[in-house]
Amino acid sequence: MTVAAQQVTGTNLADILVSMGVLPPDRAQQVKMAEIQYGSTQEEILKKQNLVSNEDIVKAKAILYNIPYVDLATTPASPEALSILSQELSNKFKVFPLSLDKTTKALTLAMADPMDLAAIEFVERKTGYRVKPTAVDPEKLDDIITTRYATSLSQEVTEALKEVAPERKSSSLENLKIGFIREEKITEIVNHILEFAVKARSSDIHIEPEERATRVRYRIDGILYEKLTIPRELHDSLVSRIKILSGLKIDEKRIPQDGRFNFKANDTDTDLRVSTLPTTWGEKIVMRLLKKTGGVPELTVLGLRGKALKNLQDAILRPHGIIIICGPTGSGKTTTLYSIISKVNTPKVNIVTLEDPIEYKIQGVNQVQINTAVGLTFASGLRAFLRQDPNIILVGEIRDRETADLAIQASLTGHLVFSTLHTNDASGALPRLLDMGAEPYLLASSMTAIVAQRVVRKIHEDCKESYVPDPKVVEEMKAVLGPFWPTNQEVKFYRGKGCQECGMSGYYGRVGIFEVIPVSDAIAKLILERTPASGIEKKAKEEGMVSLKQDGYLKVLSGETTIEEVLRVAQE
Repeated sequence: MTVAAQQVTGTNLADILVSMGVLPPDRAQQVKMAEIQYGSTQEEILKKQNLVSNEDIVKAKAILYNIPYVDLATTPASPEALSILSQELSNKFKVFPLSLDKTTKALTLAMADPMDLAAIEFVERKTGYRVKPTAVDPEKLDDIITTRYATSLSQEVTEALKEVAPERKSSSLENLKIGFIREEKITEIVNHILEFAVKARSSDIHIEPEERATRVRYRIDGILYEKLTIPRELHDSLVSRIKILSGLKIDEKRIPQDGRFNFKANDTDTDLRVSTLPTTWGEKIVMRLLKKTGGVPELTVLGLRGKALKNLQDAILRPHGIIIICGPTGSGKTTTLYSIISKVNTPKVNIVTLEDPIEYKIQGVNQVQINTAVGLTFASGLRAFLRQDPNIILVGEIRDRETADLAIQASLTGHLVFSTLHTNDASGALPRLLDMGAEPYLLASSMTAIVAQRVVRKIHEDCKESYVPDPKVVEEMKAVLGPFWPTNQEVKFYRGKGCQECGMSGYYGRVGIFEVIPVSDAIAKLILERTPASGIEKKAKEEGMVSLKQDGYLKVLSGETTIEEVLRVAQE
């Protein structure tokens, strides 16, 4: 996406960089003096002395020339734009076509040198479009040209668009005919979207219609990235193809629909859960990718360490009680539950689970899917479970008093119960259950452990670099970590530089940060007294609990993640 020039002051590079806050004023003065003394340009001096990053220089030049700056790593590719300028010409003139506007006949062009008038003139003559130049980091341009053209859909999109002639759009019957005509090309486009998702380790694909185009976004390591824009004319055919694969009704566009299908790419079997939603500009599709291969990770791989891991393992080994996992949507609660279930899964125990939806199928576990339409809810399912001679019960979520009461009764009659709650931290789970109407004396005797978790992105090992952080940040970390701050070793901070493999993000994969409260006699007493969350948290810390933020900061010190990531997910 194009980033508009900032409102900064300055008529030269050095002054603009000072206004941007990346160059100290005294250094800027030295640069201006050196320009007068040696006759070199400010840009040459800044690069030679390595005073600021190349990206900051490009941003400053964009502001100086009043041209938009574009970050290619986060800008989606437009197959339609790529189809009108060859890779050979892009390499020759160091340019990259970003988007087309057919109404105004304008082509947005990323340029290593936005002031190269000869290149602009040539591209305008070649394409017949008026060029709107944008500034980009030249260091990233070559890689982007190679990868984007290699994975481009330009040919398929061009072929499909040829078949969408204006005169064919007159009736819905004709539209159906068009769908059959270009089914082969649409299939290739859908396959490309899915293959890229598997290759990029994406967990979700969003296909979203807009007024002029359809954008495709991928959730990679928990963050959405816009990677592709497809012409608006192809949206309905794209949706129809995905609906056919998912077994959904093609002609029903007024209500949301759910389905699923399998896809195989690069020897990886993937199960896709599909959801459609009618929006202003058409149907939006979200596909959740669930890998069938790879198995469930171990607790240590998820990020559980030290005392937190020991406390959870001790709770799992007990024959009865309730273990609750807390956290918002997308914080990895289900993965942790599956990891625990896999650990206790042996032929000697009967494990039954009640889920909405079942995300992964586990061998040897009786998994039941919630179906509210026929009356199979968490409460009714849990009541039926107690007649199935279970040892271990997993209830996807405790949502109401009835489910909470049944879970407590199950644990008190000798069952080990696992479930989840949508609370921000572990100490908040107990007051939430009391608010639902659970009896304090029953809760105090049934609760075994409460786990809260978040997921943070891991630094990409291949482009990892150390850096010196702001002293204020170090002081804040020291205050949060307290006794956990290492005193007898040198503290180093790391971040990802960004490379092609990690999509220039500097992150690759995810790891959990956890806080585990074992329900001790002292905490059970607090439950009986209906103590608020703050009191429970204080007592848990006295007993040695490592909080979410502390666990995150410990993972920063061990070089697994960054301060920014921990603050993104665990800042109160």
